[in-house]
Amino acid sequence: MSIVRDIAAVAKGMSVTFGEIFQPTEVENYPDGPGPMRGAKFEERFRGRHVLQRDENGLEKCVACFLCAAACPANCIHIEAAENTAEQRISSAERYAKVYNIDYNRCIFCGYCVEACPTDAITHGHGFELASLNATTMVMRKEDMLAPMPGSPVMTRSTSK
Repeated sequence: MSIVRDIAAVAKGMSVTFGEIFQPTEVENYPDGPGPMRGAKFEERFRGRHVLQRDENGLEKCVACFLCAAACPANCIHIEAAENTAEQRISSAERYAKVYNIDYNRCIFCGYCVEACPTDAITHGHGFELASLNATTMVMRKEDMLAPMPGSPVMTRSTSK
C-alpha cells in the first residue's frame, strides 16, 4: 500500500512540473534595462557594496576608530590610521583612515560594520556587480569605496577585469 502512495505522490509532484513547463517564462530585463541600475530593482535594506561617506563639507566621516574592524566576524576589514594636520585636513576629527580595505573574498555582508560605526561613515550601497575571476580585484580600497565629492560626477571601478 505504501508503494501506491509513493507513486501517487511522485505523480502529483510531476503534474506540477509538467504544468509549469508549458507556461511562458518570465524574465526581468536586467542587463538591458533603463537607468543607472539597468533594470535591477532593490529593496531599501539591500546590503550591497560598502560606501565610505563624506560629510557636508566633503571631508571623510571615518575617524579610524577601528570599531567596524572589531565588529566584523569575518575579519575582512583592514584599517591604518593617520593624524590630521592643519595643512592637510582629511576628516573633521584628529585621525583619519589612511588605509581602509575590505576583502570581499571574505565579507559576508552581515552589516555589523555599519551598525558599529559611531559616525555613520560606512554604509551599504546598492552596488551588486562584484564578481571577478581574479581574487586580487576583490580587495576594495578606500579610493574605491569613498563617496564622490558633493557636486562631482560619479565614478565607479569595474571589478570584472
